[in-house]
Amino acid sequence: MSDNVFLIGNGESRKDFDLEQLRQHGKIYGCNALYRDFTPDVLCAVDHGISHEIYQSGYAKDNETWLRSWTKIPKDMFESMVFGNVTDSEINDFEKYDVLKQNKDQKKSAKEFVFHGSSLNGIVGVLRKGKDKEPEVVKKEINQKFARVSWIYENDKSHCLTEIMPNNKDRGWACGATSGYVACHNENPKSVFLLGHDLNSTTHQLNNIYKGTDHYGLSENSPIPSVNWITQWAHLFTENPLIKFYKVNKFGISGDNEVDKRIDEWSGIENLIYIDYPNMLDILGKRWYINDMCKRNMVRNIFFLLAEYCLRGQKARAVRVMAEWLKTHCLAVSRDQSSSDMDSSRKLVGAFQLIPRRTHSNKGLYVWWFYIQNYWLVNNQVRTV
Repeated sequence: MSDNVFLIGNGESRKDFDLEQLRQHGKIYGCNALYRDFTPDVLCAVDHGISHEIYQSGYAKDNETWLRSWTKIPKDMFESMVFGNVTDSEINDFEKYDVLKQNKDQKKSAKEFVFHGSSLNGIVGVLRKGKDKEPEVVKKEINQKFARVSWIYENDKSHCLTEIMPNNKDRGWACGATSGYVACHNENPKSVFLLGHDLNSTTHQLNNIYKGTDHYGLSENSPIPSVNWITQWAHLFTENPLIKFYKVNKFGISGDNEVDKRIDEWSGIENLIYIDYPNMLDILGKRWYINDMCKRNMVRNIFFLLAEYCLRGQKARAVRVMAEWLKTHCLAVSRDQSSSDMDSSRKLVGAFQLIPRRTHSNKGLYVWWFYIQNYWLVNNQVRTV
């Protein structure tokens, strides 16, 4: 569980922002090829091509990963399911044309595999018809079809999205909103920050940091229409009314381009706020300071309690020195040898008046009462920020 979650998209608006500075403030959820440059706490992918790239890189061995249709199949079903009636010579042709893309080095030790792509029987049909054609022509025809197999590492951290979907039914969302769904389900956060989810483009070309690379469109391609993305995000916002969603744009809502503006379809959504990167860092900085001060106050008050009620003489003085060093803005009245006759019912410890100590046997109860009071105070202070 994490109070803050950062959903990292791959829009070009986040290109110059250092994602590492977010780690101390919450959980980071990423999409698709982000893993090539940065390791988020959780990575999501929904297209089969990039999913197998992620897995075959070894990323999911040690990093939590959520993938679409990631059904793990027992190894002994591989030959019948993938090859079927394909002959040995045709299997050799698969090798020549690189039709079956797999992480072969893992096959020997794997007990399961995941399979996606075209039926190999259909690819065999292309090979049989192309016996009299030039190899390059056949290869071009085959490249329209493919099959991918990922051999599963033992005790890996890959998950199928349907594991957390209602009735085990995938909602079919794009990767951005899907990562948001996973984060809201698994973390139950108070605040969610969307970075790099640009939706639109400031140019007439594709807006993506990884454009022109494997599994992405060409740099000169037109922007992908955002209508489905906008609808999916709207569903996520309205389904989680207790979570604050922050749409982080490079220039807020300046309105002078297609990215830094309000989304008309999201008007009226009360738990959505538009901010820029400096605003986000300011919000996170204030929360971190308050959270840190509350924790320090609790530790300080516990030291006060131990000094006042558990120790005597020089030991009490030693503990109070440590407590004074830890305290910030809080009144404390100390009991030492010169004030030993002071009525404990009027004693102030930290900023709280304690219940008078009647017997030595009650001391443990007061310690627990004081600890619980401070724990409640810390958590309620943090939740109101």
